[in-house]
Amino acid sequence: MRFYLDFEKPVAELETKVEELRALASKGDGVSIGEELGKLEAKAAKALADLYATLTPWQKIQVARHPQRPHFSDYVRQLFDEFTPLAGDRAFGEDLAIVGGFARFRGEPVCIMGQEKGSDTSSRLEHNFGMARPEGYRKAARLMELADRFGLPVVSLVDTAGAFPGIDAEERGQAEAIARSTEVSLSLGVPNVAVVVGEGGSGGAIAIATCNKVLMLEHAVYTVASPEASASILWRDATKAQDAATSMKITAQDLLKFGIIDVIVAEPAGGAHREPQAAVTAVGEAIDHALAGLGNLSRAQIIDARAEKFLSIGRKI
Repeated sequence: MRFYLDFEKPVAELETKVEELRALASKGDGVSIGEELGKLEAKAAKALADLYATLTPWQKIQVARHPQRPHFSDYVRQLFDEFTPLAGDRAFGEDLAIVGGFARFRGEPVCIMGQEKGSDTSSRLEHNFGMARPEGYRKAARLMELADRFGLPVVSLVDTAGAFPGIDAEERGQAEAIARSTEVSLSLGVPNVAVVVGEGGSGGAIAIATCNKVLMLEHAVYTVASPEASASILWRDATKAQDAATSMKITAQDLLKFGIIDVIVAEPAGGAHREPQAAVTAVGEAIDHALAGLGNLSRAQIIDARAEKFLSIGRKI
């Protein structure tokens, strides 16, 4: 069953009428409604296209959080072969908020990692809604170092509201673990590509997204803090989250202008949640193109290019 967001109600009403007419037509009672059905389908499609062409930053936040949006496991299952997950940080334990391991991408071996939010109540609790503790980032750093040792490209899929802010995470060195993962990502001598597929929240995202190429789905968001948290900090009023979302420039379109991301990956009409297979395929093509562009660089060139990418952010604003 399709889940509609609040701002999609006009489209929901049209599509409900379309389904009612289709059900009526399927009964075959001799009533010809083909022409009327076609007009209504076209009207619903246009309404959807017009709506998604003018989404506000706050609406994009809602789309990025859509429960039916493809998650890390969906991308791995459809884009990667022979995925072998590796567990544990070799210091404390395992954190299922970040899943990673080695696989083949279009025949070539790679390291793949990313946040997994889960798709139902039990899996969301198991993966802690994609919010990693220190052991998750230490595991990510360990996997990146292994990839560097064996000369394998690293692909990161970013989808998190942020690192877990609990007391236990702080006690085990959350800030240090994020900083260490970021440092490792920046220092890799192999190509690395990150794709923001949903939410890219705070240091929890940047820890695995400091890459040679940063891609972003059309309706994803990438931000230093959630709009709700930012509103609480700036105005001490979480109800101003919509104002914060607009002011913070968190959309792919804004971030491309600032040079924070490199490529916007187009989503199907109505968002990735409407046609998950098409969205996953588009991400696969974008990853392949990004890795191909980095394939002929030496280790020194890869490191220098990555450093220059991040050092140049803000120079042209």
